[in-house]
Amino acid sequence: WLLAAINANATLASSWVFKGGTCLKKCYFETYRFSEDLDFTLTDVAHLDEIFLIEQFTLLAKWIYEVCGIDIPVDRLKFDIYENPRGHKSCEGRVYYQSHFSNGKTNIPKIKFDLTADEVLVLPPSRRPVIHPYTDEPDGGIHIDCYDYPEVFGEKVRALGERGRPRDLYDVVNLYRNDQLPSAAVIQDVLQQKCDYKGIGLQT
Repeated sequence: WLLAAINANATLASSWVFKGGTCLKKCYFETYRFSEDLDFTLTDVAHLDEIFLIEQFTLLAKWIYEVCGIDIPVDRLKFDIYENPRGHKSCEGRVYYQSHFSNGKTNIPKIKFDLTADEVLVLPPSRRPVIHPYTDEPDGGIHIDCYDYPEVFGEKVRALGERGRPRDLYDVVNLYRNDQLPSAAVIQDVLQQKCDYKGIGLQT
């Protein structure tokens, strides 16, 4: 529902591009590995501002409550702006929501957001339906702008080469095995541009 709210927000929808493991699970493979953080590349660096984000997510919370009844306490919205290892601004956000499983007002679940604005987008974003196999799906479904398949693949190969985490290997192997796989030349072009942007050698 947070993805639906972002898509319905004219200020955010045009400049927030969904990516990462949760994007793979919600926009490409329903039975993919579990991932819960919402990662976005922002094409407008001005959005990395605490006051702006609280204002916008207050609007998102109101929209979500009106549409589906989920309560997001706006006084618990938290957005930490920090300098990432590349010397640019990033943000870690935490959005809490009331749940049947909440234990009082303090121990309630949250969704974590990772927001960056210093990633290169090699390909135009792909507008995809969000996999939401539940009875509360709105008419017309939920959609979001996200990384296109070759962009996801190139980004994962770069990440695997840089940090070598098991989940990156899992993602690269599964992306390679999928029948949506584009040509190797397209993926290598995406990978080359991403490595050039990061100032690192081509990952092999």
